[in-house]
Amino acid sequence: MTNILDVQNLAKNYGDFQAVKGISFNIKEGEIFSLLGPNGAGKTTTISMLSTLYAPTSGDATIAGHSVTKDPMAVRNAIGVVPQDLALYEDLTARENLTFWGQMYGLSGTALKNRVEEVLGQIGLVDKAKDRVKTYSGGMKRRVNIGVGLLHKPKLLFMDEPTVGIDPQSRRAILDTVKDLNQQGMTVLYTTHYMEEAEELSNRVGIIDHGELIAIGTQKELTQQVGETETLVLHISENEDPQALVNSLKGIKEVLEANVVNHEISVITPSAKDVLAQVVTKANERGIKINSIDIREPNLEAVFLHLTGRALRD
Repeated sequence: MTNILDVQNLAKNYGDFQAVKGISFNIKEGEIFSLLGPNGAGKTTTISMLSTLYAPTSGDATIAGHSVTKDPMAVRNAIGVVPQDLALYEDLTARENLTFWGQMYGLSGTALKNRVEEVLGQIGLVDKAKDRVKTYSGGMKRRVNIGVGLLHKPKLLFMDEPTVGIDPQSRRAILDTVKDLNQQGMTVLYTTHYMEEAEELSNRVGIIDHGELIAIGTQKELTQQVGETETLVLHISENEDPQALVNSLKGIKEVLEANVVNHEISVITPSAKDVLAQVVTKANERGIKINSIDIREPNLEAVFLHLTGRALRD
């Protein structure tokens, strides 16, 4: 896949304070890439530079082939931005807000009207389009905010902590909206300090802390980079002999450890899926029936703790 975003040594200083420390990464067309890090990690500053709101102190980035430092207007035409803070007029309806912002993007007439209706459908607010935004829940306002970023059909959508401060039901609706947009072909750069959001949404994750991009990869790649392991849990009947199977499993090269507690066998390995067939074969050879199997993967919280020595949300 083609890279829609290439970031090269991007940095931002405020006097002696370096908010972003020469980070580099890329985003491929059609993927959801998450920047995962705690508050103050440099996520919003990075988004602000990529959206041409802030000029980088050094480095550059290209979006759809356009430099953020040399061709900012072309970059703005190629991106949509959903900021943390709501950019809405609460005395206007959702349709009126979208119409206003569509005009700011240069849309007009029938094209504007049709696009507003399309976006209302995308964000699931057709039935509430005539209601004033001040009557909306926090989650509904966030969805209108997303709609504003979609009006001009951007090639890349920046979403900066879009679920902060909203209730679980609204959060669920926004995450589903992000996934729906991606299935429709939208490329998304998503920032969050919620590990579970990055795990659910992302094709790849960049872990950022204190302005440094510490690691990049899929969740599996990240856990393998830091030596985190997976656990294969075998549930067997009480009339079976688990120890005989445990002794056999220890002979598999990829099995780091195997233990049994209350007829549950825990198999620790770098990749549970890679050893699953061998484990089942060993059980069949000994006539041991496995009732069920669970795979327990390490999460991004564990990766962040390993890399930084502190929890993702202190």
